[in-house]
Amino acid sequence: MEYDKVNHEIRRVDAYEKVTGKAKFGADLFFPNMLYGKVLRSKYPYARIVKVNIKKALALPGLQAVITAEDIPNNKFGVIIQNQQVLAQKQALYIGDGIAVVAAETEEAAAEALELIEVEYEELAGIFDPQEAAKAGALLVHPELKNNQVVHHRLRKGDTVKGFAQAEVILEREYTTQFVEHSYIEPEVVVAVPYEHNSLVTIYGSVQNPFSCRNAVASVLKVALNQVRIIQNHMGGSFGGKDEVISSMAARAAVLALKTGRPVKMVNTRAESILESYKRHPYQMKYKVGATKEGKLIAMEIKAIADSGAYACQTPFVTWRSVVQATGPYEITNVKTDTYGYYTNNVYTGAMRGYGSPQIIFAQESLIDELAEELKMSPLELRLKNIYHNNSITASGQKLDNHQVSLEEVISKAMGVSNYKEKYAEYNRSQLGDKKRGIGMAISFRGCSLGAETTDAAGAIVAIQHDGSILISCGLAENGAGLKTVLTQIAAEELGVEIKRINYMEIDTSVSPESGPTVASRSTLLGGNAVKNAAHQLKETLAEIIAAEFKIRANNLVFKKENISDKNKDQKIISFDQAVDLAHKQGIFLSAYGWYKAPDISWDEVTGQGRPYFTYVYGCQVAEVEVDLGTGQIEVIKITAAHDVGRAINPACLRGQIYGGVMMGLGYGIMEELETEKGYIKNTNFDEYLIPTIKDMPEITPIMVENPDPYGPYGAKSIGEPTLELGAAAIANAVAQATRRRIRDLPLNLERVLLGYSLSKGVIKSDSL
Repeated sequence: MEYDKVNHEIRRVDAYEKVTGKAKFGADLFFPNMLYGKVLRSKYPYARIVKVNIKKALALPGLQAVITAEDIPNNKFGVIIQNQQVLAQKQALYIGDGIAVVAAETEEAAAEALELIEVEYEELAGIFDPQEAAKAGALLVHPELKNNQVVHHRLRKGDTVKGFAQAEVILEREYTTQFVEHSYIEPEVVVAVPYEHNSLVTIYGSVQNPFSCRNAVASVLKVALNQVRIIQNHMGGSFGGKDEVISSMAARAAVLALKTGRPVKMVNTRAESILESYKRHPYQMKYKVGATKEGKLIAMEIKAIADSGAYACQTPFVTWRSVVQATGPYEITNVKTDTYGYYTNNVYTGAMRGYGSPQIIFAQESLIDELAEELKMSPLELRLKNIYHNNSITASGQKLDNHQVSLEEVISKAMGVSNYKEKYAEYNRSQLGDKKRGIGMAISFRGCSLGAETTDAAGAIVAIQHDGSILISCGLAENGAGLKTVLTQIAAEELGVEIKRINYMEIDTSVSPESGPTVASRSTLLGGNAVKNAAHQLKETLAEIIAAEFKIRANNLVFKKENISDKNKDQKIISFDQAVDLAHKQGIFLSAYGWYKAPDISWDEVTGQGRPYFTYVYGCQVAEVEVDLGTGQIEVIKITAAHDVGRAINPACLRGQIYGGVMMGLGYGIMEELETEKGYIKNTNFDEYLIPTIKDMPEITPIMVENPDPYGPYGAKSIGEPTLELGAAAIANAVAQATRRRIRDLPLNLERVLLGYSLSKGVIKSDSL
């Protein structure tokens, strides 16, 4: 079907203000009589706080307030488990814990006040390895708990004992991944304004999930939700990282603002951001796989341990997504999977783009390549023998019968564009010199939406003004991915109008419909359905008015190109403006609330069986690399990324998501690592924490595969996270072919590639392909 606005490359609706510098980010905001807040953070990763003396700080000219944990009405918050301290009260649990917060007339005075606060600590022996934290009798990070386990998710299908007994080939491997910093260019920032707009406090800033932030601040202040207002500003990146850390920052600023009666602005430096903010979970994974000599997978056992750090944060949900995807998109009769999260005194971990998938995809896709080598067949051949198709049964027992399972299609297109088969054969032959080339592939399936762990729904308001202009208000936040543009296109398509008519309003929790967080690649799917629903209601209202006026059938009317026509006569009846004017004169209300609740799904916590997601997306990425064996340097030459997106609402935005996701996957795979030593963070700036630059960017070929989904708005699904998940695994497989050496620990940095051993374990890894 040909669409007028959907499936077209339309310029982003927020492009002008961003490229001209007119867009206001949190740090651009200034209010009369504003104060500046700063946080004193813990000196140790784990310590008892004996005494905090603020007397010297209070005497500093320009200082207006100092708060400690005793000043916080409710000092604990959390989206899932309420155990995160706003300010450390009796104990500091990680190096980023705040001890005190100050507000002063200038940033300089605030920084000086921190130096004057005297804290007496009793340093404690912390625990920094989740394997150690898991042991009986281990030191308790949270003394009020019985053990350090945050969560344990199980999945059981078939009988793995019988399965491995039938297997002709069995492999057992271990893989690890690292702490990763979100590395958004704009650090965290909030401004708390007291007693504004009839609210107790209004928070402005770089807030990824405004409603989650509102809930946290209201809980901390012990006030009703309607007393806290969150207004989102433009964001300089988030990738999942501006949730709990922003909630904590907003709560501190709110307490300061209410204590002083003045606006309080807090802006983290890069070092402060890296010290305090949560990271991507490091995983330690054990995989055991059994197969026939012909390559049919029979059984798989997986144990994955995630380091939750000091707080629960998103660990229960991150590890749940891991257990759903841990076996990959492969038909396996017998599966036993256990994923755990454990508290440690490391920096805490939470949501990051991919949300529990990049870790296990690195492991499972490395494992499949290793098994292919053992079976003396190509990685492509082994995958094609075992991948999901229509009506396949997943590890959780779900029959894939309600959408197009397009794994074979995305693989085929990626193989053709990348010339994988020919290059795989070429690079398997002997290569002269120190520089060796390799090519690797990885595939995935990913559930759309929040999944069965929670109810998932979104709302939107579409309002036609009496002059024909249109406002959209939705509770899903624009975090830089182009959501405003995509939802505007959906409304314009449904109403048959031009984009210029529509203004997508900034999120304001006092007026925007609550729609859950902008996470889990859910925004286009759920938010788009909500917007489409609201716009459709308005279209029906206008159609009834026109039908009554012109004595025709409402269901014969077509809204397109700013006009309403009779589809049977292909004849214009009235313009959109005239239709709106007609409704206005009749006193008809042209505002509609759209609501979309995700289809019902299910999950058995004991067995891990059920329908965890109502639909899935599928992807295949191929990486081509050149490795200098003399230096360990990896050059990623080309990445081909084929992804089924349902339908591309805006192909240009979609390609941008592929480019960005691929580069994040590249960074994850070969260079990014937050280095810690007994809870201390060693690299707190971008001079030591390395992220890819334009010079590291390979040739990226995006391939959009479109199989419209029955649940999606105009068939659209998601793309934000799948593009990141596959890169590290594909690169690792390519490096393994080039070097004839398998590296099972991320990142594939110079030392690991050059020396071929795991720095984390100090053990020589000479396992050849």
